Amino acid sequence: MRKQFLFIFLALIVANTSQAQGKTTRIGYIDMEYILENVSDYKEAKSQLEQKAQKWKQEVEAKKLNINNLKESLKTEKALLTKELIEERETEIKFLEQEMMDYQQKQFGSDGNLMRQKAALAKPIQDQVFTAVQDIAEAKNYDFVFDKSSDLTMLFSNKRFDISDQVLRILNRTEKREQLTKKQLKEQEAKENIENAIDENPAMADRQKALDEKRAAREKLIQDRKLEQEAKKKEYDDRRKALLEEREAKKNGTVSGTAPATAVPAAATDAAKTSSTAKTATPTATGATPTTEQPAMTKAEERQLLYEQRKKELEERRKKILEEREAAKKAKEAETQKTNTTNN
Repeated sequence: MRKQFLFIFLALIVANTSQAQGKTTRIGYIDMEYILENVSDYKEAKSQLEQKAQKWKQEVEAKKLNINNLKESLKTEKALLTKELIEERETEIKFLEQEMMDYQQKQFGSDGNLMRQKAALAKPIQDQVFTAVQDIAEAKNYDFVFDKSSDLTMLFSNKRFDISDQVLRILNRTEKREQLTKKQLKEQEAKENIENAIDENPAMADRQKALDEKRAAREKLIQDRKLEQEAKKKEYDDRRKALLEEREAKKNGTVSGTAPATAVPAAATDAAKTSSTAKTATPTATGATPTTEQPAMTKAEERQLLYEQRKKELEERRKKILEEREAAKKAKEAETQKTNTTNN
């Protein structure tokens, strides 16, 4: 503990000395635990190790249960056993207890399999982290970089000096670069330059956050429009299918000549009535009253109906687009006003 405080004290002395000489000292820190938990390879390997540890725990619990059963059995039968048999069973129980403790220490001790495999799992990634920290420190002129998750006691740490996310980006970039084409690599480099600029300028980070929120809202709007179009298309297909089925049924004479469930324009209805009146059956030989047959909907009537539906859908879409444009215009004016206020 004294060494840690001594180290901090010396670092502060160096910082004050540098400031006295007119140089600004830059100090940053990382959180190694946070970085490891956000590296996909480490998380996958850690999950497999936890499964192993769970299996070891189950084996320890099974050994404990067996020992407890032997103790209960001895306690129950002790009055019926000879002294030699009692000593023999007690010796066996002690042997099993020692064996269980040795196994537990082997797997979960300070130098057990679990600790050693954890260290072996973290070491390659820690090496990459140290390399990334050195690159960041050299590129951005950091004088000190501490590890928040180490034994070093940090009584206070300002988030703006945390470079853990920058280290994570470097690790992820290295992994992605191996799988990118030349075009994708060029796009990735442009993206990295923007991220580096954001790291250097906190105000730019807020601006980028606002842009990301706008992009997310725009993508959501596009998705909603797509879903709405699909719903309208499905409704249109269902209507058309119903009309075709009713027309087919009328043609086969399986239903009476009634008007379709959907609304038909007045012109098409009048035409249907006129056609229906013109077509009458001839009287039969027995003098039966002639009957009138309602004809099926013609293609012209069906086209007229679909045209009216399409016209209504286009009008609704046009109205919605105008509303969205007006909302976007107001949002842009508000953003411009906010930017002008910030600059002033």
